[in-house]
Amino acid sequence: MTKLEELATLGQSIWYDFIRRDILLNGELQRLIDIGLRGMTSNPSIFEKAINGSNIYDDDFNKLVAEGKSPTEIYESIALRDIGLAADLFMPVFENTHRIDGYVSIEVNPNLAHDTEGTIAEGKRLFEKINKPNVMIKVPATKEGLPAITELLASGINVNVTLIFNKDNYLEVVQAFKDGIVQLDERKGTLCCVESVASFFVSRLDTYVDKLLDEKGLPELKGKTAIAYAKTVYQEFLQVFSGDNWQELIKKGARTQQLLWASTSTKNPDYPDTMYVDNLIGHNTINTVPPATLEKFLDHGVVRKTIYENLDESREHLRKIAEAGIDLNEVTKRLQVDGVKAFADSYQKIIDSIQSKIEQTKVS
Repeated sequence: MTKLEELATLGQSIWYDFIRRDILLNGELQRLIDIGLRGMTSNPSIFEKAINGSNIYDDDFNKLVAEGKSPTEIYESIALRDIGLAADLFMPVFENTHRIDGYVSIEVNPNLAHDTEGTIAEGKRLFEKINKPNVMIKVPATKEGLPAITELLASGINVNVTLIFNKDNYLEVVQAFKDGIVQLDERKGTLCCVESVASFFVSRLDTYVDKLLDEKGLPELKGKTAIAYAKTVYQEFLQVFSGDNWQELIKKGARTQQLLWASTSTKNPDYPDTMYVDNLIGHNTINTVPPATLEKFLDHGVVRKTIYENLDESREHLRKIAEAGIDLNEVTKRLQVDGVKAFADSYQKIIDSIQSKIEQTKVS
């Protein structure tokens, strides 16, 4: 049994936070699926690196330019083809896990992060265009994104709620999810055919808080905040999905919205390179990891249900952070704003680079 298969027995799935055409065609992704990889996530930053960092897409690009496609249309065509190819590869996982795993996620245009109706329309359009039951539409957990999450779920569309950093925001996401499932039930939809995950971003919290701790002369508290905070979020998860009302929906076929740990590569080289995987293993969770982190975890990662460990120490650490004058509520809200901007910037870099290539093609 591989480490990924061992994790699955503990209730955690590993997804791949990476996509690029070559691994879809050369057998690499299939090899990872064969050893237990159970899903894939993408975002504008991942696609920006894939498209601008290689010549893999040149044939597609030249064909689409010859057809007179715009930069936005070229990007979407390339991205949707990759998502479709990946979804086909993960289809056996989707079927064998009875629709719990095997999903591939694609994000709505990040410029729509504060546009509810635009997000709804874009989410429905993308889901229909890809036309794969194991695709998830990624929607940011912004104020405007919350009602879009509800409507997409109520329409029978799988949703990956992304860019969650804040515990209160997570609870808002859960409510938006539950509202969507209730509305789907009212519309006579099939509850067991809709899946959602809540993507909680982890390592960026340490990156931000560690700088503040350095400024305050408290280096002994560094590198502990993100895991401590994530463990308290998991406790919220256990609470919000234990009520009688939710159990009634479970009886009708509803699926619990799993917690997905995102941003789990270790940014600080002084910290263990698998710390954001090793310490967040628990039932009904997913960890989406980039290639380097997956490789390191397969080599020396820990397989143990760690999500319940050191809870008292985690709460004590968060108390010390508050005593130091660091307001995690404000910090995590700031991180979401920065995250939305980062994805929008990456999206714009893709569009700008495609426009530049189009102009170079015309000159040559």
